Amino acid sequence: MANLIVRNVDADIVQALKARAGRHGTSAEAEHRRILAQALLRPRRRTFAEVLVRMPGVGEDADFERIDASFRDHVPR
Repeated sequence: MANLIVRNVDADIVQALKARAGRHGTSAEAEHRRILAQALLRPRRRTFAEVLVRMPGVGEDADFERIDASFRDHVPR
């Protein structure tokens, strides 16, 4: 395992880290490791294009034709 030193951390962040660790019943150091792991090791979210490419080719385009596009004129913006 490697060591990581983080300098110049705002006191409010340190306090929030300690409070969060207390709520989880862990040390601030363990909580810091958990936060880093959650932020950096979770799977990358797929882009919209990637999701579309993975959609199965089911049905016909006609299944998705808009019947009445006039609803756009009535949607508040």
